[in-house]
Amino acid sequence: MEKLGKRFLGKVAIVTASTQGIGFSIAERLGLEGASVVISSRKQKNVDEAVQKLSDRGIEVFGVVCHVSNAQQRKNLIDKTIQKYGKLDVIVSNAAVNPTVDAILEIKEPVLDKLWDINVKAAILLLQDAASYLQKGSSVVIISSIAGYTPPAAMGMYGVTKTALLGLTKALTAEMAPNTRVNCVAPGFVPTHFAEFITGNANVMVLVFRGENLRLRHYSIGSEQHKTWPRLLPIWHQKMLRM
Repeated sequence: MEKLGKRFLGKVAIVTASTQGIGFSIAERLGLEGASVVISSRKQKNVDEAVQKLSDRGIEVFGVVCHVSNAQQRKNLIDKTIQKYGKLDVIVSNAAVNPTVDAILEIKEPVLDKLWDINVKAAILLLQDAASYLQKGSSVVIISSIAGYTPPAAMGMYGVTKTALLGLTKALTAEMAPNTRVNCVAPGFVPTHFAEFITGNANVMVLVFRGENLRLRHYSIGSEQHKTWPRLLPIWHQKMLRM
């Protein structure tokens, strides 16, 4: 059984949208460091396949179908986690969509609603559901995007929702202290399945990257080269109560 360390031994972590891509790598890294990991996805098939992959690596993993915009499924994700493990130490809010490359002034209202509901509103509602179960010394990590700092062409509204998550993190940092630590991660471009609408369309690539000479460099968030996550999800210590 492969283990990178024991910093999360005895900890229980929920990672949303975690059956592939960045979410899967986060869940994998936490599990390899000893956490019991609860993964979720909209499709049972994806959940089952991811559970098998993580189990094969010796990770304690539990899978739940959850569409984060569905109130009952969000509640079910929290309830099943508590029923199985009896507590909750970590939440990684990773779910997001980007269903359009339209300019902000051309986006139809239903698409705008979908972007806001999943990328922003669902993160807030998930934490509302989970707040009473989070342990003293718990951690919340919200996944934003580099697009939240400078929304690119063809991804403008997506970038705006990710900007909102930066503000949400700051607000929750104050609101959830001192018992829960809140951080935000803003990944750069990672060529995952989520990004295929960009990588599979040369015209969109030009719009998103503004014609720059793009050299894609990628390593897994769960890899040895990436050391951010353990620092964002510390074991409880009074010195970590920094604002």
